[in-house]
Amino acid sequence: MTIEIIPAIDLLDGSCVRLLHGDFDKCKVYDLDALRLANQYASDGAEWLHVVDLAASRDGEDADIRPLLRLLEKAPQSVQTGGGVRNDKDIGIRLDQGASRVVIGSISVNQPGCFAAWLKDFGADKLVAALDVRLDEDGIPWPRTHGWTQGSTRNLWQLLDYYSEMGLVHLLCTDIGRDGAMTGPNVDLYREITQRYPGLKLQASGGVSGLNDLRELAATGADSAITGKALLEGCFSVAEARQFLR
Repeated sequence: MTIEIIPAIDLLDGSCVRLLHGDFDKCKVYDLDALRLANQYASDGAEWLHVVDLAASRDGEDADIRPLLRLLEKAPQSVQTGGGVRNDKDIGIRLDQGASRVVIGSISVNQPGCFAAWLKDFGADKLVAALDVRLDEDGIPWPRTHGWTQGSTRNLWQLLDYYSEMGLVHLLCTDIGRDGAMTGPNVDLYREITQRYPGLKLQASGGVSGLNDLRELAATGADSAITGKALLEGCFSVAEARQFLR
């Protein structure tokens, strides 16, 4: 079974960064130009790019999203982008600027009716539900929002039961405990998602540290794997990953 590699770029004030467990106080800045990095990933064979605008997440309506919009306009591959998307205007701006898909986090957790309406208005192929989860002591995954500081009244399975009826196509799921830690992905979680909801196109995120992790993710039935830090740290390249998975 194959899996698509989607490199991730986190933008903060125009710089490429990575956060550990989403914590702005644990931020590593990379001396890399985002567009140059996007071009490198494209030349290595990445047909998609995942871009998170951390400034929009942090600053809300006051955020300077010009670095994101420049990247959307010039990136050579298809781009999906999230971070700070709070209304239909935010979605429209990103799509109009060249984004192929817009990733919705907090709204998809806290206002499922609103997100379901957007699926209808914009088209299910244009939106991604980004559900960042933390497992409780019973192993039940619960979505978290607002920098992972707030919980949800519905667990992951309850939300996906609803969204599978509303026509959701693209799901990005991150195990918070694995994100940015390079400790290996939660393959059991992703396998359960694909078994419960075979109609969803799952993007697995969090914990990838080496090529064997990608092979394990492919075996879960996930359609794609999002990886950021492992690429930035030189653990492997997109080209090496594609060759390995062949």
